[in-house]
Amino acid sequence: MHLRTLLAIWTGKGVLATTRLVGRGGTSLPGAVARRLAPDVLRELSRQPRHGVITITGTNGKTTTAKMLSAMCEAAGWPVTHNRAGANLISGLTTAFLQSASWTGRVGGAVALLEVDEATMPRACEEIRPRAAVVTNFFPDQLDRFGELDRTVNFVGRGLEFLARGAKVALNADDPNCAALGARGSFTPLYYGLQDVSVGQGEVSQAADTKRCVQCGTAYEYEVCYYEHLGKYSCPRCGHRRPQPAVYADRIWQMDSRGTNLHVVTPAGDFEVRLQIPGLYNVYNALAAAAGAIALGLPLEAIRKGLEKTTSQFGRMERIRLADRNVFMALVKNAAGFNSVLQTVMQAEGEKNLVICLNDLEADGTDISWLWDVDFESLASRQEEIRFVICSGLRAEDMAVRLKYAGLDLAKLTVTADLGEALDQGLERVQPGGILYILPTYTAMLQMRGIIEKRGHARKYWEV
Repeated sequence: MHLRTLLAIWTGKGVLATTRLVGRGGTSLPGAVARRLAPDVLRELSRQPRHGVITITGTNGKTTTAKMLSAMCEAAGWPVTHNRAGANLISGLTTAFLQSASWTGRVGGAVALLEVDEATMPRACEEIRPRAAVVTNFFPDQLDRFGELDRTVNFVGRGLEFLARGAKVALNADDPNCAALGARGSFTPLYYGLQDVSVGQGEVSQAADTKRCVQCGTAYEYEVCYYEHLGKYSCPRCGHRRPQPAVYADRIWQMDSRGTNLHVVTPAGDFEVRLQIPGLYNVYNALAAAAGAIALGLPLEAIRKGLEKTTSQFGRMERIRLADRNVFMALVKNAAGFNSVLQTVMQAEGEKNLVICLNDLEADGTDISWLWDVDFESLASRQEEIRFVICSGLRAEDMAVRLKYAGLDLAKLTVTADLGEALDQGLERVQPGGILYILPTYTAMLQMRGIIEKRGHARKYWEV
């Protein structure tokens, strides 16, 4: 290894140790500093894991899918290099390798699992040359940054062109844009999806983002729709249709606010498992992780054990105990994800006490027009179950206006921009033993967790 690369590793690890010592995450800065000293440091370190690198990308579910896949690798006895805190730009990927590397530059992980931002895929894959990849789904997200959905799809497609020879890619068969990537590269596609029609519905959501054929533009016909535009689709004009998944759940039952039972079929065999994370979209995350594991060659029992032991990631369906009350925190960052979180919250028993925290910083996306695509009307239609909603964050007023137009009773609505105040007000109004549901955008989630951490009720997010 070049002396310059070693110097970059030493400096990066020193920056990492310093940032953690002063109580900061240090998830991106160490990598950025190391890359300034040795631009090829990521390229060199990523060649070391003996089982290679797998990237996980897509709009929703990257962090949870990566955590599930990490648990599967650990169950198989494979040490993992992983950007666990979710820093998924090029500097964050570099930091993950710096953290895993020794002072001599030897990477400890047998495999590297990297959650990668969609727009970062071309650059990351060109440097890393992954042996496998997972693509979760495509929804409009951070409109100021990505723009139209086909731009996001193109970013990922360009990244997949840089995979190692013989690479396998797990693709969501139920998402037309995602499945269509299977025809774009020299890799081997491995499709995953749902086969249990009992958890779907007959018609695609009015707010769905992909209703027309990706080949000819004709409106798709759906045999069943599972979630937004994800389902069993076919084009009546050109015949383009959902590919048959190789990894799928054909039975899904006991879906509640704490998890889901499912029967999973793979090319390596089948098994039953109880997920500890609720929501149909987490069933998709589980199948994405299972398909990624098959692409890596993990044994079936390790896949099952990994799914069984995975709990929620920080801020994503996370349960935190605060004295005699409970907090349920679920990240919301686009319309599709928000709709799913609302559905999960409303499935829970008892009254609903809500704090919605809306920021519009760069990491959240500065364009918040997506709020008008969220189905808050369904929330308002069941407002007898809602005790209160506190709107907080930099765009608290915008959130309140959206809820007003959705038809929520204004007597149940409170606005306070300060997140600490919103947390205090919410906890004060929740009965002992009750649940406060906090639904924040990304930077608001980090800020709210920081407040809870300082009060001693949660570990720092990079330690979770």
